[in-house]
Amino acid sequence: MNELKVRGLCKILKKTVVLDDIKIELKGGTITGIVGENGSGKSMLFRLLSGLVKPTEGEVLYNGEPLQVVEPNIGLVMDDVSMYPELTGRKNLELLAEIRHKIGKTQIDSALQRVGLDPEDKRFFRKYSLGMKHRLLLAQAIMEQPDFLFLDEPTNAIDVDGVQVFYKIIREEAKRGAIVLVSSHINSDIRELADEVYQMDHGKLTKINFVS
Repeated sequence: MNELKVRGLCKILKKTVVLDDIKIELKGGTITGIVGENGSGKSMLFRLLSGLVKPTEGEVLYNGEPLQVVEPNIGLVMDDVSMYPELTGRKNLELLAEIRHKIGKTQIDSALQRVGLDPEDKRFFRKYSLGMKHRLLLAQAIMEQPDFLFLDEPTNAIDVDGVQVFYKIIREEAKRGAIVLVSSHINSDIRELADEVYQMDHGKLTKINFVS
């Protein structure tokens, strides 16, 4: 079973402590939820765990090895991630797939269909609705069957039917064995999905019994 251990993770930006001594263990097959106000440090934690940002202190271990050494397959959805505006959804995913050369058009089309998008849609990404854009971001995150799936506000701007599709996919990815980490300001997301819940408050992470 895949395992991610975070030990003493700190991030300081311009003398401001953004993350303060984060300790958490995540296991494959489980969904961990994080709640917290905007600016509490949730997004920074996701960036550190996905290798986009280096910590000031601490380490992230994947199956006992430093994350930078192992380089596991990571799927990531964040609000500030976008796509090429003048390309179709499928073409965007094809370009991303060329980085690792792990999948082909069959898996790309399957990911698009799973999130409710038409692989044959010829519209450019810039013509997508906000909800369609979020669906495409989820498709890129799951298309290579990642070891980790990090989802920051995954149901933002998604309609009711789409939310249920997202819930189903997230559960399926955990059942497949992925380590799934979800942050959301929507309480129902956490109630529906999370096996355990943590609260981020001013850069500190604390396990809680989520009942709200």
